[in-house]
Amino acid sequence: MAQHSFSIGTFSAAGGPAFPGLVVGEQVFALAEVDRRLRAEGRALLGVSSTLALFDNWEHDFPLLQAAAEGLGEGAPLASLEVHAPVAPRQIFCAGANYHKHVVDLVVDGTMARDPNADREAVRARAEAMMAERARSGMPFVFMAAPSAIIGPFDDFEVPYDVKQPDWELELAAVIGKPARRVSAQTALEHVAGYTIANDITARELVNRPDVPQMGMDWLAAKCSPGFLPLGPFVVPAAFVGDPQALQITLKLNGQPMQDESTADMIFGVARIIEFISRHLRLLPGDVVLTGSPSGNGTHYGRFIQDGDVLEGSISGLGIQRNRCVAEPSA
Repeated sequence: MAQHSFSIGTFSAAGGPAFPGLVVGEQVFALAEVDRRLRAEGRALLGVSSTLALFDNWEHDFPLLQAAAEGLGEGAPLASLEVHAPVAPRQIFCAGANYHKHVVDLVVDGTMARDPNADREAVRARAEAMMAERARSGMPFVFMAAPSAIIGPFDDFEVPYDVKQPDWELELAAVIGKPARRVSAQTALEHVAGYTIANDITARELVNRPDVPQMGMDWLAAKCSPGFLPLGPFVVPAAFVGDPQALQITLKLNGQPMQDESTADMIFGVARIIEFISRHLRLLPGDVVLTGSPSGNGTHYGRFIQDGDVLEGSISGLGIQRNRCVAEPSA
């Protein structure tokens, strides 16, 4: 992985308005200040009002930021600022069932729950064969999520009082930096501005609708509650991340590692997911593409999110998010 010289985030100071900023080490520089310095040199950023505006103009602005980042001097200490979700996307896409071990574990756990006398190793072998065939001849499974579900990387996660099985799903998220429509897997990563961390929290008992089973999964009820998408802390530009299929994803529950897998275990890599989405619609700058969750969800352990838990998620080179879980007051 290349050493990154800066990250991008959204911040506020002492209850003031949120502003987009550049993170260099432990210092934060408001984009407006970076733009002021660039203008003194006869150059200018096009997107300074928000990180979404920055990603709208990513091809123009990224080289300017890269050149400016080395000589910015002293900024605001990161520790003195509140860190918000790094971007407010127009669209969010989520790839489901996209890690070999995760899907195999789901198949095995589900089968054994229905038939405790089943041959576990035979069930696992069949599931492994299914995933191998899916990787060869299948395609990604993608659904959309609600931007209103986003919270910041250090915000409290309010556990809904009427959700019995809230589950963690830490994921690598790609942030789009150039519109994408019908792009190939070979060129898809050229449309990625950077990467961040997402926890795609799921209400497990609400995924399936017994009243209308023919309609499939209910992602509105299961995925879109307020707070179900902690995002951040920052967006690290793709140029500083290297191979997105060579990152380690780790989710700790109260300090105990629950998920700890490499993105190499994806069934469909980031490029294939973007290719698939862009075949059906237009990806826009600032859109967030979640790429699936590795093994180690609460479903596997029979342990779901509870009041008082602390979820800590990290991905190689992308930082750490930490969310305290608090119970929503009962209606």
